[in-house]
Amino acid sequence: MKRIARVSALLSSLFLSVFSFGAAASVNSADELVAHHLDSLGDAKARANCKTRVAQGTAEFRILVGGAGVLDGKSVLVSDGPKLHFMMKFPNNDYRGEQFIFNGDKTEVSASTARQARSALGSFIYVQDAVLREGLWGGTLSTAWPLLDLEKRKAKVSFGGLKKIDGQDLYELRYGPKKRTDLEVYLYFDPETYRHVLTVYSLSVQAGLGNITQPGTGTGLPAPGTMDNPAGTGGGLSNETASARQQQIRYRLEEHFSDFKTADGLTLPTHYVIHFTQEQQSGRTTVSEWTIQAGDVGNNTPLDPRNFNVK
Repeated sequence: MKRIARVSALLSSLFLSVFSFGAAASVNSADELVAHHLDSLGDAKARANCKTRVAQGTAEFRILVGGAGVLDGKSVLVSDGPKLHFMMKFPNNDYRGEQFIFNGDKTEVSASTARQARSALGSFIYVQDAVLREGLWGGTLSTAWPLLDLEKRKAKVSFGGLKKIDGQDLYELRYGPKKRTDLEVYLYFDPETYRHVLTVYSLSVQAGLGNITQPGTGTGLPAPGTMDNPAGTGGGLSNETASARQQQIRYRLEEHFSDFKTADGLTLPTHYVIHFTQEQQSGRTTVSEWTIQAGDVGNNTPLDPRNFNVK
């Protein structure tokens, strides 16, 4: 009987230990989620030792809605602390790709078409440059990732609990930059690994009378189809026509991350998908997607400072 009692006590103790471990691993606040997420990247020493990163690979551009077409090209993401240079190149004169730069102070978004105009994606990033300034672009592939030093960023984060996203349960973290922005930013994390797997940026703007390309909220986003007009000057429509067509314009930008691999003590994604949706004033919707496979990710690579030159 004594032996049975000892076994029973041992099993009870083991059960309580497992239960306590599970409770300790649960997430109930933004601070806990960020701490678990940082551990998922690597230990504190590995994170601190990484100063620069270069991620190179292939890029595919595809129009999903509102047109058709596929382009294959190359991509590179270079980062040095808060600095970032992201580029996609395609062998096509009508759409050459994208180039985004943040030098730690200023941003630059290059023209991407034969007419020296920005693409729809480029125009969005040009106006909503908090995406670059905050180090959000590229997720954990970039050394600028803001969750590495939230205190220095002075950003506000709030915990949203588990959310069902595309049929998958993910922890949600709302990100608010110190400098006000009309952009809503949500970060999502795998509840088992705490890896960052998705960022969603969304923006809804109301068109103003007589000036459908500038909604009057400070966003200055161009009307879809007029990407050579990034400043949002005029629209060429009468007040009556503009009023008839007045409705919200919606933008949704998603960055998806997967295929995580470990090198130099850091676990980072190697598969990166950019998904950009515009719901236009006319009711027309366009959806474009870029798929990047970062086959070569190197840490602490010596970098030429000219990588981050802004004109």
